[in-house]
Amino acid sequence: MDAHDTSTTEFDSLLPAARVDRRGFVTTIAATGFALAVLPVQASTVISTDARGLDAGTSTVQTADGKLPVYFARVAGSDKLPVVLVIQEIFGVHEHIRDVCRRLAKQGYLAIAPELFFRQGDPSKLENVADILSSIVPKVSDAQVMADLDACAEWAATKGGDASRLAITGFCWGGRITWLYAAHNPKLKAGVAWYGRLDGAPSDNQPAHPIDVAAQLHAPVLGLYGGQDQGIPLDDVEAMRAAIDAAGKPSEIIVYPDAPHAFHADYRPSYRQTEAEDGWKRLLEWFSAKL
Repeated sequence: MDAHDTSTTEFDSLLPAARVDRRGFVTTIAATGFALAVLPVQASTVISTDARGLDAGTSTVQTADGKLPVYFARVAGSDKLPVVLVIQEIFGVHEHIRDVCRRLAKQGYLAIAPELFFRQGDPSKLENVADILSSIVPKVSDAQVMADLDACAEWAATKGGDASRLAITGFCWGGRITWLYAAHNPKLKAGVAWYGRLDGAPSDNQPAHPIDVAAQLHAPVLGLYGGQDQGIPLDDVEAMRAAIDAAGKPSEIIVYPDAPHAFHADYRPSYRQTEAEDGWKRLLEWFSAKL
């Protein structure tokens, strides 16, 4: 089957019985910036980065209301490293996100991926995307996420990180968070947002979206988007570009014309090697120039 084709059988297998109908599921997917063609369908990843020479593993970060689980990676025995917060997709801190941390560690960063849904539930325990979108994602408030990321930034200093050189990158759900955190933390030095949602209806837990805070960015953000993204309209991307330009912010947006949503996710059929490798190269150059 073509990577962009979702058959009726495949689609039906994603729906929780008697809870989310076909139209409701499609509407929810579109509203959150996802596309049916890029749902995770394989456990393995194309890229596998080993942990040789790294101090990598799990830990916890104390927050005001509990211990936040994190995955981290850095060169063993190193100190005063620039810090990168790595923000998950809705699927949690799975192997692809952990691998991204190891890739960054091999480039000289302390990379930290927090389990930002730990209070609301474990997406790896749910059967399908509709369950994640209905039972976990709506319950996660932006305020909670911002506070958790602040806690991770502080914790990084105890793990060999340099708190004065702080960056963030995130994918899909985490791409939106990347923009928001750049408007939240004045100590942030750089961000790279991979196909994160830019606009939408406000809610109690998500009172603002990136386009609403474009004028408030404390740090330059590089946005990486796909021209064939079924969930993030190019009109939204161009509106965000116009907003940061009007605010005089030194951010930049790159659109890959032929790329779908989640083109960096090497465990999904949406993966596009050329665009993913170019985006990664741009990320490294962006961080190197800003940190």
